[in-house]
Amino acid sequence: MTEPRQLDASFDHGLVWFRRDLRTGDNAALYYALKHCRQVWCVFVFDTTILQPLIDRSRKQNPKHRPRDRRIDFIVASVAELDKSLRDGGGGLIVEHGDPRDVIPTLADRLKIDAVFTNHDYEPSAIERDEAIGDRLRDAQRELLTFKDQAIFERDEVLNGQRKPFTVFTPYRNAWLKKLTPFDLKPYPVERYAKSLAKPPAELDHGMPSLEQLGFERSNLADLKLPPGMSGAQQLLEDFLTRIDSYADRRNFPGVAGPSYLSVHQRFGTVSIRTLVRLANDLSLQPDGAGAATWLNELIWRDFYFMILAHHPQVASGAPFKPEFDELRWERGHEADAAFAAWREARTGYPLVDAAMLQINTTGYMHNRLRMVTASFLVKDLGLDWHLGEQYFAEQLNDFDFSANNGNWQWAASTGCDAQPWFRIFNPVTQSEQFDPQGRFIKRYLPQLEKVPPKWIHAPWLASDEQLAEWGVVLGENYPRPIVDHAEARKLTLERFGRVRPQQR
Repeated sequence: MTEPRQLDASFDHGLVWFRRDLRTGDNAALYYALKHCRQVWCVFVFDTTILQPLIDRSRKQNPKHRPRDRRIDFIVASVAELDKSLRDGGGGLIVEHGDPRDVIPTLADRLKIDAVFTNHDYEPSAIERDEAIGDRLRDAQRELLTFKDQAIFERDEVLNGQRKPFTVFTPYRNAWLKKLTPFDLKPYPVERYAKSLAKPPAELDHGMPSLEQLGFERSNLADLKLPPGMSGAQQLLEDFLTRIDSYADRRNFPGVAGPSYLSVHQRFGTVSIRTLVRLANDLSLQPDGAGAATWLNELIWRDFYFMILAHHPQVASGAPFKPEFDELRWERGHEADAAFAAWREARTGYPLVDAAMLQINTTGYMHNRLRMVTASFLVKDLGLDWHLGEQYFAEQLNDFDFSANNGNWQWAASTGCDAQPWFRIFNPVTQSEQFDPQGRFIKRYLPQLEKVPPKWIHAPWLASDEQLAEWGVVLGENYPRPIVDHAEARKLTLERFGRVRPQQR
């Protein structure tokens, strides 16, 4: 593994392999390749080891139709913009469709590549893939050089006083901020070395594959307010900066435009994390910088979860971060399956939970506050295994990132690296009253509750039948009754966790 800013070798032919870094600006691997190679080609691989399982799962559900996946639409559009940017600079993108373990070594041989440049990927399966590719390249007397690009600090760069990794966020954040210098946020001047870009050879210049060629159908991404590519990231960032001053207050309210909506762009690297952290850090130092400071705090969470995954790879195999919670006994059987289906299909009878699930099902996005609410409801109201929700979010979220998804689900389930005790249980009604007081978000996704006044919309079952009839609501017909009583569920959850950790207070 080659660390950034320390490469001193020179090569004749280089190959940049784009993955979670779909941009030309401030890209570590692209910078080092252009600086240290006489001639540089660029490649993106539509990875069949990732895409084929999506296709196979869809075929089991509906053999007659190709799957729709907003993430694939987003990637296709973002890769097309990346290709155009490279061509504007004198190069272009070789686009392949296959298993990178075969595609990259074969392409390196065909182009007589001396070194393949790419940026770090932190998931265990990706690390295993890169090691396999590195072995094949070395066997052919070639190099695989990887660089830090999607994190500010990774693995062992932020440690505690005993030189061990942190397991709680707040002390990690404090140490992270203490370590940060302007050099860590300095952009890579890619444009300075663009003359080394090479155009794809004619026989490899396949152009962009269509969604159909990849095995997919078009999703509803175009109907959502989620512009792809580098230009989309810039558009969303500029919009967010006009309201960042109020971010600390507005970010918890799903009915208003509070978040940056940049998470999917961070996931696919259409914007540099250094750009975002530099902006957040600079603005946090201003007199009205509370919003930017809150945003910076959330950007640091990304590094924290990357670090946790690096030091605790067992979580990628389904293990709880706190191993004692492996003894938890979740609800099983027909009733549990029905409860999971109701949660998944937005039929819990709790309006905020159902609206949130409709949001993720129809858009691939869920507001961060609602991710906590729905996760807590699944685990601590329904008593269901958090792995079920983790997997469902992995399938649905446009911004799915394993480390953050796993970390957040374990946080909600109290099995993860969280200083708070396991008896923190979100009340879905009080969360609704606090963060969607007028029911604006609820009514956006549950129009059958449009006429329900704010006093009753958070728990409509508490209203009389006469009132409900006046508002056009018939519980059990056009809106479900609650599938669980929160107070009773809370008692069962305390008992479930208490059997594992009876002494914790």
